[in-house]
Amino acid sequence: MHTSLARAVAALVLAGVWVVPFAGQGQTQPPAPAQSSAVRPVGTVKAINGNTIIVTTESGSEVKVLVQASTRMLRIAPGQKDLKDATPIQLQELQVGDRMIVRGSLADDAKSVLAASLLVMKKADIQERQQQEREDWQKRGVGGLVQAIDPSSGTITLSTAASGANKTLTVHVPQGTIVRRYAPGSVRFEDAKPGALDQIKAGDQLCARGSRSPDGTEITAQEIVSGSFRNVAGTVVSVSPDEDTIRIADLLSKKPVTVKITADSQLKKLPPMLAQRIAARLKGGSPDSNAAPAAASGDHSSAAQKAEPAPGDAGGPRPRGAGDLQQMLGRLPAVKLADLQKGDAVMLVATEGSADSPFNVITLLTGVEPILTAAPNGQGAAMLLSPWNLGSSGGEAAAE
Repeated sequence: MHTSLARAVAALVLAGVWVVPFAGQGQTQPPAPAQSSAVRPVGTVKAINGNTIIVTTESGSEVKVLVQASTRMLRIAPGQKDLKDATPIQLQELQVGDRMIVRGSLADDAKSVLAASLLVMKKADIQERQQQEREDWQKRGVGGLVQAIDPSSGTITLSTAASGANKTLTVHVPQGTIVRRYAPGSVRFEDAKPGALDQIKAGDQLCARGSRSPDGTEITAQEIVSGSFRNVAGTVVSVSPDEDTIRIADLLSKKPVTVKITADSQLKKLPPMLAQRIAARLKGGSPDSNAAPAAASGDHSSAAQKAEPAPGDAGGPRPRGAGDLQQMLGRLPAVKLADLQKGDAVMLVATEGSADSPFNVITLLTGVEPILTAAPNGQGAAMLLSPWNLGSSGGEAAAE
């Protein structure tokens, strides 16, 4: 198993990972007022009890917000940059799931916040904005592996996939482009933080949204999101359901690797026919060019087509050029940790871990024996199988 095969494993990354967060998450918040008692929590409404609102902040903590008779409440649209179109809203109109920016001061108990004003983004408005951005990512998004980056010129070279063919694309990152970076150990888009080009390195996964050149070889990015992930291909040594971990003999490093299954992990199985088609492509063969599209959209006898779409797959954005195989991955049959057996061949992508903690699995595929057999030397393994499911933030609302 050589580097090119590792890249093929890397290309399986991010199935169900790139998801649209609440509009405004991941953006830098304006500074709080200078007064020592002034506070400005931002988060999502968890509960409402009379004039008390429990808000879950972006850090995961909970804040009790006390609405007073003098509290000013305004409804704003996701991404709205000023308050000229804001409309007054009443306390009884608030709902769980609404996003809120609170301005106020600490109460005497130093735990609650006496609200002077509330800026509210309704849950329905956020969902509508997310859907619009999903559609825009699907129309104007591209994803792939970073081959090279030049921060001085603001350009990134990506290795992308189009119907199994490996191609390169130049991403131009002009001033003003939104740049985000996944947090270490996290596969959640809402955990992505504002980043910089010099954080991106060769081998990273990156997705960009913007305007493409007529020949499709360049894109001027409006937004990019990147992250570093661990790629593993090998055979199962042992499974520990009680600990939600799998020990794998990594074919590339020749060392055992322990990975952890989380609530966000997706475990899928390749049907034998599809695995053979992919293997044929890796061997440089010429399988029926219609085989993969048929499996994705017309072959209703295939196990993959019978499977229900993964959550977020049907409406999730998928950059142009991802190919029919990529569209199919989200519909593969799911497997459980208990289904894995010693000796099973697997390919997976996981978050970067540490020396004393296992990697968290993003996507794991079983049924890949033909693929690993077909590319023992990594020949032709640059074919990307990236079911990008990427979204974006709508930008934080304006400060009052």
